[in-house]
Amino acid sequence: MDGPLVMRTVLLPLTLLTTMAVVASRGAGADVQPRPKSEPVAKTTETTGPKVANVVVAPKKQTLAKDRTGRLTVTAQYFHGSRRNVTDQARIASLDRSVVAIEKNGVFRAVGFGQAYLVATFERRSDVLRVVVPRPLPNGFPKAESYNPIDRLVLEKLEELGIPPSEVCTDQEFVRRVFLDAIGTLPTPDEVRAFLDDRDPQKRSKLIDRLLDRSEFADFWALKWGDLLRMKSEFPSNLWPNAVQAYYTWVRQSIAENKPWDRFARELLVSSGCNFRDPPANFYRATQKRNPQGFAESAALVFMGARIGCASCHAHPIESWTLDDHRGMAAIFSQIKFKSTKEWKEEIVYLDPTQTLRDPTTKRPIAPKPLDDKPLSLSPGDDPRVKFALWLTSPRNPWFAKNLVNRIWFWLLGRGIVHEPDDLRPTNPPSNPKLLAYLERELLEHRFDAKHIYRLILNSAAYQRSSTPNALNCEDMAFFSHYRLRRLTAEELSDAIGQVTQVWNQFSSQIPEPYSRWPVGFRATQLADGSVGTPFLELFGRPPRDTSYESDRDDRPSMRQSLYMITSSDLEAKVAKSPRFRQWAAAKTSDERIVEEIFLLAFARRPTVAERNAALRHLAANPDARERSLQDLMWAAINTKEFLFNH
Repeated sequence: MDGPLVMRTVLLPLTLLTTMAVVASRGAGADVQPRPKSEPVAKTTETTGPKVANVVVAPKKQTLAKDRTGRLTVTAQYFHGSRRNVTDQARIASLDRSVVAIEKNGVFRAVGFGQAYLVATFERRSDVLRVVVPRPLPNGFPKAESYNPIDRLVLEKLEELGIPPSEVCTDQEFVRRVFLDAIGTLPTPDEVRAFLDDRDPQKRSKLIDRLLDRSEFADFWALKWGDLLRMKSEFPSNLWPNAVQAYYTWVRQSIAENKPWDRFARELLVSSGCNFRDPPANFYRATQKRNPQGFAESAALVFMGARIGCASCHAHPIESWTLDDHRGMAAIFSQIKFKSTKEWKEEIVYLDPTQTLRDPTTKRPIAPKPLDDKPLSLSPGDDPRVKFALWLTSPRNPWFAKNLVNRIWFWLLGRGIVHEPDDLRPTNPPSNPKLLAYLERELLEHRFDAKHIYRLILNSAAYQRSSTPNALNCEDMAFFSHYRLRRLTAEELSDAIGQVTQVWNQFSSQIPEPYSRWPVGFRATQLADGSVGTPFLELFGRPPRDTSYESDRDDRPSMRQSLYMITSSDLEAKVAKSPRFRQWAAAKTSDERIVEEIFLLAFARRPTVAERNAALRHLAANPDARERSLQDLMWAAINTKEFLFNH
């Protein structure tokens, strides 16, 4: 905690976390028209293609001392075979200007310690240079804990940059952290006592195994995928509760049975049928832009981590992606159609093989083509989605496995190896390419077993490091030298307050009539429908589920949230009505035991001697208002940073 507990005086400023930006683009459509049976599908070509075939930056890596300058050369390679130095004409940008600043004529300066990528772009062709500015360590790089290959790769990167890692966290920090990160709930006091008192040196890995097998694991990760798959009854998807419940149940069951993620993706991508009775069909039904362009953008974002929407009405400003690339992806989904039934908001997703996507200028059919690859080889009557799904989940695919392991890393450590986690592209390189490649290889070798990746990460020293930085790694945001301090998500915080007070937020829905009500004690992390919630969840940043961007979830602390925690009559009523006080009174529980119980509930640890003595003094000072004094202790605990943050 942050010092002695005192009555109603805890006012703790919440440090703002990194702002996540969402890049949203409007899609420009190509025409979807029936294709005459006799008309062949033509490959799409750009009418005014770029003359430059490729751009090459040299060198590919440069190590500089701080305040020293370096120079790069940008060479354009043309389609007809010639080369030209275009350094003076290229646009050169630093992806981390606190480390490297661009000067002119290909010259750059190391202005801080760390690593920065420089992106050189000429006529929409780009290449990158990695610049390393290591921090000198007078005593060399320290020996650090290493539990599995993840740690070797993380430490190798930290040593290259001269960033010493923090120590491994304590057992009491670990037990709270891993419960929240793996299953989204706080451990109970009995679970905390059992773990802290266990002397088995393998107790952390055994706890991880137990958590991955618990039903709450499926609940929590179905919530995460519910955000990506836009599970929401009302606007803009208008799925209706029947469809949402079917969709959620299918996703949750897939997670519970540890369905391989290549199969999970294929079942969604090739889905058809009634959105009430064939749950995966809601992948298309829940898309905001229900046209081929919208389906392509959604599939690319969720399964490839690629934001292709920027190329829907013009070429991508940095990548080589063009309108043709976007239309080629859209053509894969051009046969999808919907038809209504007599039941309210029930729809059938089906394929119309006569449909094709046409170039709006030439009116020629566009060949279905995955991003950065050649057109799909299709026979008459083939469903392009089947070929695309097989291409996507192939072990040779450069997107799918990389996207999945990067998302899991982001979910568990608060930052992607590629960040933002849904912005994979050549000009946004990973902070640790070897680490990302290792995790990708592990997922492929274990046949898309996602739990294997969870287990690897949770068992690593990289995950188990203290959230307290040292003097030399306090500025590190991207290389995982310490655990990233994060405010609890809206759902986690709602459930944590309910778990401490035993007074839970109660959920209801006015869609449809008669109104639906969830039972008392139902956790926010179990909610299937993004339309169901409370003002608390909206205040603390639950995503609207209108899109699949990870940054739609806002876990940054705000002044409004601080004011709610300190002044809200709703929160004070939860504390005042807590059944725990009556239970403790009926059992004649001692003050010392109650203080320990509050600490175990809120912080998953026992109080220090100083904290225990401060709390006992507060109770002794108000013998005639003991229950009120106990409420003060619970309220104060809930308002500490130690409770509000995962650390």
